[in-house]
Amino acid sequence: MDLSVIIPIYNEETNIPALYERLGGVLDPMRLPGGYEFIFVNDGSRDQSLALIENLAARDERVRFITFSRNFGHQIAVTAGLDRAEGQAVVIIDADLQDPPELIPQLYQKLSEGYEVVYAKRRSRQGESAAKKLTAKLFYRILASITHISIPVDTGDFRVISRKVVEALRRMPEQNKFIRGQISWIGYRQTHLEYDRAERAGGETGYTYRKMLKLALDGITAFSDVPLKAATVSGFVVSGIAFLVMLYTLYARFISHDYEPGWASLMVSILFLGGVQLIAVGIIGEYIARLSANVRQRPLYIVSDSNIAPPGEK
Repeated sequence: MDLSVIIPIYNEETNIPALYERLGGVLDPMRLPGGYEFIFVNDGSRDQSLALIENLAARDERVRFITFSRNFGHQIAVTAGLDRAEGQAVVIIDADLQDPPELIPQLYQKLSEGYEVVYAKRRSRQGESAAKKLTAKLFYRILASITHISIPVDTGDFRVISRKVVEALRRMPEQNKFIRGQISWIGYRQTHLEYDRAERAGGETGYTYRKMLKLALDGITAFSDVPLKAATVSGFVVSGIAFLVMLYTLYARFISHDYEPGWASLMVSILFLGGVQLIAVGIIGEYIARLSANVRQRPLYIVSDSNIAPPGEK
């Protein structure tokens, strides 16, 4: 198998037919000697997405599918596709048609130049609110500045990766996935192609602000310990300020005798110190929660139905 195309699906019934047609129209002219496969990963969709995928699979043997027992999340859906992909190269693309399938031949061609990862970098983003563009821009740049690895800015999961990278990703079993960060951590030669991201073709995005925040936290806690260091530094800073305030209080009480007894300064100090402590405890808690999830060693996902043999049974 030359190429596997992994497509995570969550309530994408309006986009699946057009995506299938466009992918076929792009990949058929490439005349890949070993052929290609589509791996649709149904991440607990509540619409007719599964029925459409099963219908495609009945008509086209190149269409494979995996159905989860519930919604496990976009990154886990991509991971499930990687676990069962047979291609020597793998493309990851969303079903909303914001990322153009027509870019795949150019991405794939770059692999022949000696690269192991070719990611698509967004030049512009159409059909998205100013708030979403701003938060995304800030997240990518903050993440790039605090991590010890080089994670490309303004990129999503749309990319092509070689078999080497797929095998490396399979050996990274952490529960809180941030795949684009993992791929950067793996290394190898990587490059990019720029493109203009289109407006969503149909339906509503499954990436709410809550899910975006979770992904951001997963990315930061998985690849940076800067928040922990910031909590430590802030603790020392606040302790220093508190010590100076204590010295001033003693001076005012016993030397200058210029003070007003009352509760205002006391309450301000308590609230300030308490706020910093709660922030520090919250940051530490985020890391501990992720450690706890990995220690439990629960499976990343539960497959309800599939027309692909599980790994190790092929």
